[in-house]
Amino acid sequence: MSNEKNANVEEEAVIAMLMMRAKALGEKNTGDALSYEAEDSVEFSLAPPLVYNGKDEAGLQAWFDTWEGPIGGEVRDAKLTVGGDVAFWSGLTRMTGTKTDGTEVDLWFRQTLGLVKRDGRWLVAHQHASVPFAMDGSGRALLDLKP
Repeated sequence: MSNEKNANVEEEAVIAMLMMRAKALGEKNTGDALSYEAEDSVEFSLAPPLVYNGKDEAGLQAWFDTWEGPIGGEVRDAKLTVGGDVAFWSGLTRMTGTKTDGTEVDLWFRQTLGLVKRDGRWLVAHQHASVPFAMDGSGRALLDLKP
């Protein structure tokens, strides 16, 4: 298989995995969502603490339990780079839905994923999500920004 054709096959495989992972997250399916993560994954999420190491099944389920119904989402400005057994994805991600306390969520944030191919499967090895903050000294998170 030519290098270009192989690169296209790998890109398609990564995208398919990311779509299945997004579906599992939207459906709040903890087991399926975590099946797309490497055992030694590292996550810098929007919520504390500063870093998660490995799969956090209890934490993910506890977060899912704060949502009423499915979690919606979309992606803009996505970029994927694949090279050998590693890949890098970045984009703007939107999260929508209703929390169990009735709060309506409509949040855009920045997301970066580092992926590895292990035993023929693409897995998320590194996750980073962030929102900008006000540079006026207040340190206030800017949650109302839209692309």
